[in-house]
Amino acid sequence: MPYLPIHEYGLIGDMNSCALVSSGGSIDWACFPRFDSPSVFAAVLDDAKGGRCSLSAQGIHAVTQRYLPDTTILETLYEAEDGAATVCDFMTRAPARSPDAPHEIIRIVEGVRGSIALRLVFQPRLDYARGATTLSVTRNGVLASHPNGVLALVSDVSFSIEPAEDGGEQAVAEFTVREGEHVEFAVAFGVGRLPSISAMDCRNKLERAIRHDQASVAKLGYSGYLRDEVVRSYLTLHMLIFEPTGAIVAAPTTSLPESLGGVRNWDYRYSWLRDSAWTLGILYRLGDPHEGEAFIDWVVDQCAMSIESMQILFGIAPESELEEIELDHLEGYARSSPVRIGNGAAFHRQLDVFGEVALSLAVFHRYSGNLSDKAWGLLKHMADLAAEMWHMQDRGIWEVRGPEQHFVYSKVMCWVALDRAAKLAEGHGFEGDIEHWRRQRDLIREEVLDRGWSDSKRSFVQAYGSEAVDASALLIPFLGFLPPDDPRIRCTVRRIQLELSDGPFVRRYRVDDTDDGLVGEEGAFYILSFWLIGALMTIGETQEALTYFHKVFATANHLGLFAEMHDPATGQALGNFPQAFSHIGFIHTARNINEMMRSQSYEEELLA
Repeated sequence: MPYLPIHEYGLIGDMNSCALVSSGGSIDWACFPRFDSPSVFAAVLDDAKGGRCSLSAQGIHAVTQRYLPDTTILETLYEAEDGAATVCDFMTRAPARSPDAPHEIIRIVEGVRGSIALRLVFQPRLDYARGATTLSVTRNGVLASHPNGVLALVSDVSFSIEPAEDGGEQAVAEFTVREGEHVEFAVAFGVGRLPSISAMDCRNKLERAIRHDQASVAKLGYSGYLRDEVVRSYLTLHMLIFEPTGAIVAAPTTSLPESLGGVRNWDYRYSWLRDSAWTLGILYRLGDPHEGEAFIDWVVDQCAMSIESMQILFGIAPESELEEIELDHLEGYARSSPVRIGNGAAFHRQLDVFGEVALSLAVFHRYSGNLSDKAWGLLKHMADLAAEMWHMQDRGIWEVRGPEQHFVYSKVMCWVALDRAAKLAEGHGFEGDIEHWRRQRDLIREEVLDRGWSDSKRSFVQAYGSEAVDASALLIPFLGFLPPDDPRIRCTVRRIQLELSDGPFVRRYRVDDTDDGLVGEEGAFYILSFWLIGALMTIGETQEALTYFHKVFATANHLGLFAEMHDPATGQALGNFPQAFSHIGFIHTARNINEMMRSQSYEEELLA
């Protein structure tokens, strides 16, 4: 199979867009100028047609990859018998909130021992490889032209144009680098007139990128358990922020499959209120209020525009396109089709969003001590809507494409919206119909405990009238809906382990028990592993939780990145990569373990 495993990639980004760089040094996915823009490289979705910018060395016996400490600079080391070289890959950062980001990928090759022969293949395929991309060699590099844009490769090495496997063109350069020498390449979007590589100022851009990342890390208030790994997850989340608006994408990729050869392939380059709300909590807990405030401004504005329909996901900017389209000309990762752009889930009714936004606003108020009139107006209106709509059916947290149901998690999150609104209003003098919210909150709790609990399963279930178990119930003890020592919590956790878990790896539900409108299986979700670990800690099963945490942590890739899912049978990563939700779960769990480490009674267990 020509496709690398999903976990064999690293991520670089500029808070406008991202690119995937393989463990061997090939850029196999990049979109310019934004996360949701058409791809310029998409070999990860079609090895023959998608396009790439690959760098390889002759006669190598080892390739290793790492991030420079506390940065998003990706370094790949090529080692051969006669020499060794590194390549540093990064994207140029724009000034904060600037609309004029340069949209560049910089590749700096440096000889570190002897001499080594390298080969760079520049094979761009603009607009998701729809239509022909033509190449021309210029004095300062190669220009790629397409009806929908241009892409330049700037360098002072010599290129030749050759036919590519897909019948198009590729530019190839072969060169040797010796110890102490540097060779620089800059992939620049929208540049029609190529400057010299010296004018691109690559070394200074590298230094600025390092300073920017290290300054972001320096302000974090975390130095505890797995500090470096927590910082890596934080920097990954940082790359998933669309800085011009403050939106946070769920992942920087589309259509990486939930099962190989399956149809569960979705575009995640948008901002889910659910994922974003949890990200906000992480930013504040780690001491990064700047990006948290930007997100709050964005979410308040977005929700205010669609409050009556309560859209659950948004484009990263007002002009984003959400219409779901299938790209039939791309075969999909490892022949997993269809490849989709856009996401039709934006128009589902998911009542859990009321609670998730309420949680994000409550966290914001807790850490900032402030909530603007506009933000409170949004929360107040959402509480009113939750009070009015909680009895309705919806598609639930997992956005099922089958029939709407009375999903238990949705009811609980409506309870959360009413509970947090009532407490904020009472405790901090905000205006609202507190008594009405409390009455409706209590009615929800009473109904969920009656209709959402199965005596035969001894567990909360997925939906009223169903005996199917759903892993979203793992969140109930964290939301205040029931006290952690309530026996129904322990029973539910154990039932989920029995029916949905393979050790620490947890599936959302059994696909045979839930009509989600799709066929085929899916992997175990990383976020659910972290929810399970947290739930086990909550019910006092500390050693089991720690054992599971170490097993899950061991499946991160060579750079500390997590995909959306894990296949317990094969050990392969599945789904879009890297996934914000997975890194959120990892950070939360590591921080909770760190808090336990302050108690001497847990120290031996934690360090075992």
